[in-house]
Amino acid sequence: MQGTVTMYSTTWCGYCRRLKSQMDREGIAYTEINIEQDPESAAFVEKANGGNQTVPTLLVVAPTGTESVMTNPSLAQVKQALTA
Repeated sequence: MQGTVTMYSTTWCGYCRRLKSQMDREGIAYTEINIEQDPESAAFVEKANGGNQTVPTLLVVAPTGTESVMTNPSLAQVKQALTA
């Protein structure tokens, strides 16, 4: 069983593009949600970031069921969350 990664992003976010490229290169599958087109996702990001729409915000669910919400994480942090 593999974990899941959901990336909350925007079209203009350079940090989002960089992290997507790194995860693609490492073979880490993810679902991307544009918070500018999904108000519920924007609200989730705001709640996770003290009222700010900071992206990328990731929701990582490890195979064990452990959930992590991370803001602008490194690739190493994403990998670590997937093994938690």
